[in-house]
Amino acid sequence: MSASPAPRAVILGCAGLRLSTSERQLFQAGQPWGAILFARNIDTPAQVTALTSELRDVTGRDLPILIDQEGGRVQRMRQPHWREWPPALEQSLRADDPARAMFLRGRLIAAELLECGITVNCAPMADIATPTTHSVLYNRCYGMDLATVRMTARAMADGLMEGGVLPVLKHIPGHGRATLDSHTHLPQIHATRQTLTAEDFAAFRALRDLPLGMTAHLVFSQIDPGAPATHSERIISLIRDEIGFDGLLMTDDISMQALNGTVTQRAELALAAGCDLVLHCNGDMDEMAALIEICPRLTGHALQRSEHAIAARTAPRPVDNEALYREYQLLLSS
Repeated sequence: MSASPAPRAVILGCAGLRLSTSERQLFQAGQPWGAILFARNIDTPAQVTALTSELRDVTGRDLPILIDQEGGRVQRMRQPHWREWPPALEQSLRADDPARAMFLRGRLIAAELLECGITVNCAPMADIATPTTHSVLYNRCYGMDLATVRMTARAMADGLMEGGVLPVLKHIPGHGRATLDSHTHLPQIHATRQTLTAEDFAAFRALRDLPLGMTAHLVFSQIDPGAPATHSERIISLIRDEIGFDGLLMTDDISMQALNGTVTQRAELALAAGCDLVLHCNGDMDEMAALIEICPRLTGHALQRSEHAIAARTAPRPVDNEALYREYQLLLSS
């Protein structure tokens, strides 16, 4: 019996709480690498579990299912069914032991995700906050200095991994200096190469062993003034060679307006620059169908990175989640 074909180099969303007939057909025939869920896809634990099961049933494999469950403003699963988390920067500033608090946060988030069939969380962030970081990102950062960010981002990744959920390191090679929102504009970073290497890139270098990563949609004018990082061969080479990240590299959402052109043009440029996967989040059926047409099946190094990433996920050992949450609350109570 021949092996199943490799998945395509794309991650797709869906529109609602269950798959439509056309979405079922698209996922079955197209075989994207994974699926990503948003608040529009979330209602109750039973509903989310049914949706993740359906995604795996139609693709016929243990499809990686992603979500952005950072905490603070960016968390798709909320009360009354799931815990609420403070903004990451606020937590780091308040906690008696910031690393332990972030580990517990990651471990508890992982338990809630895995219970619903979600196996990948788009965290941690190794972006370093600055006084001028745009508000869309500022409170999502883990700290305002390299040491704190390295420590707490590692702790979040460890918590997720110990809970059986794969982390996604973002936004490589560093989004903290952005003063614009890349959902709507293309930020320009004018810091010197020396400063970036010593600070922003160093945070990601410390986490280069993580299995999955996500690019940033912003221009580093001192390195490649002509292209955003997601589309820049120079920046992707820097991520691989200088930062040393050899995990599976996905784009940030390809439908964000920091990028020019159609979604297929954006995807083609990202893949040509060296990204392994295209991430498309808005659930637009026409755009998803077009991406399935142009995104190739994984081969070579990209396929090896995919296999390594998937193999890195292990079953969690049993823990007392309520006891862990009480410990977490005590760390933030002073």
